Amino acid sequence: MPVLKGRELLDFGVGMYYVFYDCCYFGSSHKEHRFSFKAMKALEEHGSEIVLVHPILKDVEGRRVLSSMLDIQGEVDAVTVYVNPAISMTLTDEFLKLAPKRVIFNPGTENPILESQFEAAGINVVNYCTLILLS
Repeated sequence: MPVLKGRELLDFGVGMYYVFYDCCYFGSSHKEHRFSFKAMKALEEHGSEIVLVHPILKDVEGRRVLSSMLDIQGEVDAVTVYVNPAISMTLTDEFLKLAPKRVIFNPGTENPILESQFEAAGINVVNYCTLILLS
């Protein structure tokens, strides 16, 4: 697996290329032991411009947190998901209205129903760990 540095293109070995430019980070956490927190830090270290989304949190270490993906202005390259399928199912319309180029379902967040809907809408779906993609 190639290493992602800054805004380089990343080849997943299946003929698809991804770049983390504007990344919506859904399921933000302020708890340092959580993988979602670690991914936030890793994305920033790799030069990604991230937008944090969580329905309750307003701030994570001084970073503004939006309560909804509908609050995001502009295009989003990737959404990396850190919520379980029961939660992500309730947000189908938000994902589709945001229309990111790709959605990354991290381990434990996979959602075959959403994956089918995203692919039908032309959104690339990746089932993989964001931290491993960045390593």
